[in-house]
Amino acid sequence: MGLTTEQVERYRADGWLAPLDVLDLVDAISLAKQLESAESTYPDHLHASNRNNAHLAFPFLADLATHPAIVDAVRSLIGDDISLWSTVLFIKEPGSSAFVSWHQDAHYMALEPDNFVTAWVALTPSTLESGCVSVLPGTHTSQARHSDTFGDDNILTRGQQVDDVDTSGMVHLELQPGQMSLHHPRLIHGSQPNRSNQRRVGVAMQAYLGGNVRPTSGQHHVMHIAGRKPPSEFSISPRPFGICTPAGLATRAAANQALADVLYDGAEIRRGL
Repeated sequence: MGLTTEQVERYRADGWLAPLDVLDLVDAISLAKQLESAESTYPDHLHASNRNNAHLAFPFLADLATHPAIVDAVRSLIGDDISLWSTVLFIKEPGSSAFVSWHQDAHYMALEPDNFVTAWVALTPSTLESGCVSVLPGTHTSQARHSDTFGDDNILTRGQQVDDVDTSGMVHLELQPGQMSLHHPRLIHGSQPNRSNQRRVGVAMQAYLGGNVRPTSGQHHVMHIAGRKPPSEFSISPRPFGICTPAGLATRAAANQALADVLYDGAEIRRGL
C-alpha cells in the first residue's frame, strides 16, 4: 500500500517516521529465532565484528530486505527504482555498554543526491531501556561536522559523532517486534546502551537508494530491489540461493571490502567491519 500523503509530508518535515507495522508478531519472532540459530550454526559469519551485508549470504535476511510492506513504504519516499546499498545487524546484548553516537548516515557513504532512506526493523522489543534509536527531528536539512573517536563501545565503524549536538528535541523511536522506523540519511540519530535483561535485535537496511543516486567516490555494491536496474556506476550483488554458499560468501566478502574502503576513506585508523 505504501505510505499515506500525510506520512510522506511528515517524513519530509521531520526526517523520520515511526512506528510502521511491517511484520506480524509471529513472523518477527520467527525471524529472530532464525537469526539466533544462524548465529549458533555460522558463528564465523555473524559475530559482533561481522554483521554487515548478511543479507548477501543468508536468504531469510534477503527476504526481509525485499518484503513488500517495506519496499512499498520506501517507494513512497524515493520512487520506483530501488536498490539496496547495505544491511547491518544492530544487536545489543543485555547489560551491554555498546552504543551508537550521534551521527548522520550520509556523511561517510559517498552517495549523492540524498534520495535514499534507512529502514530499521525490530525483531525484539526496542525500547528506551534496551537502547532504541533516538532522533533529532528536523536535523536532516543540513550537513553537520563529525569527529572520529574510534571508541571501543561505539558500534559505528569510525566511532563518528556529530560535534556540538543540541539534544533538547530528541525523540525515542520505541518499536515492538515487527515494527519499522524510517529515517533520512542526514537525520542526526544515535542510541544508548542496552540496560534491559533482553537482547535488542534490529536489522537496518542502510540504505535503499533511489534511481538518481550515484557514487561520488569508491566502489559500491548494491542489490537490485525494484524498478529499473541500478546504473552502471554500481556493482550488482545477486541474492543468495542457500545459506552461506561459496558464491554467497564471496559476494558478501566483496561487498564488505568495498564498503570498508568507502567508510574508512581518509580515516587514521581502520578496524574490522
